Amino acid sequence: MTGNKKNIVLIPTYNERENIEAIIRAVMALEGDFHILVIDDGSPDGTAEIVKNMQNEFSERLHILERKGKLGLGTAYITGFKWALDKGYGYIFEMDADFSHNPKDLVRMAEQIRKQKTGMVIGSRYVTGVNVVNWPMSRIIMSYYASVYVRMVTRMPVRDATAGFVCYSDELLRTINLDKIQMKGYGFQIEMKYTAWRLGFPVTEIPIIFTDRTLGTSKMSSSIFGEAFWGVIKLRFRKIRHNNG
Repeated sequence: MTGNKKNIVLIPTYNERENIEAIIRAVMALEGDFHILVIDDGSPDGTAEIVKNMQNEFSERLHILERKGKLGLGTAYITGFKWALDKGYGYIFEMDADFSHNPKDLVRMAEQIRKQKTGMVIGSRYVTGVNVVNWPMSRIIMSYYASVYVRMVTRMPVRDATAGFVCYSDELLRTINLDKIQMKGYGFQIEMKYTAWRLGFPVTEIPIIFTDRTLGTSKMSSSIFGEAFWGVIKLRFRKIRHNNG
C-alpha cells in the first residue's frame, strides 16, 4: 500500500488496560501491514504486561517501550519517533489507545501520505464541519475555538491544530529537530504541525469522526490547555530551522 516504506502506529498509554488489547487487535487486522509501538508511562494497572503478553502472538509487529512515570504526551511521541526512525519505518502514525480514533481511518491516512510522498496527514475533526461524537458541548466549543485561536495567531491553514491522529513521513521527522520541540502536553500537537508547515512540507487534513472514549479515564487537564494557549503565542515568533544533525 505504501511502497517499500513500512507503517508504524505509535500509541502512548497510561492506565489503558480496558482498551489496549482491543485497539492492538483492531490495528493488526487492517490491510497494509501496520506495526505498533506502545509507549507506556509506568501504568500501574498492568497495561504494559498485556502488551508484552500479546507480543507472543504478534512478535514481529508489536513493540513496547516502558518509561518510568508520567513524562508527558509530547516526550512519549518524540521517544517513539526516534525509535521508529532508527528502525527504518517510513510512515509514522500517532493514535490514541481509547478508540476515539477509528483504526480503519489509518488506511485512508496511509493512502494519502503515499500519494503526497512526504509531509503530514491529519485525521481532522473540523475540516468538514464538526465531526465529534459524545463530547459535551462545552468541550466541543473549547476544542473548536482552540483551533480557531491557533489559526489566528500563527496564520497556519489547519482546521484541527490540536488533532492527535496524525501521520508523518520519515523525511519530515528527520528534518525537524525533535530535541527543540518544547511543548509537552496537547500543545505538542500544535507545535509539530506548525513546524512542519513552516518548514514547507505539505500538511493535509482528511475528515474523520472522533468518538469520545467509553472505557478508561481521560487524561485532559486545565494545565494542558494553559501550556497550549501561551505556547502558541511564543510559536508565532520562533525561528524554525531545519535539523542539521
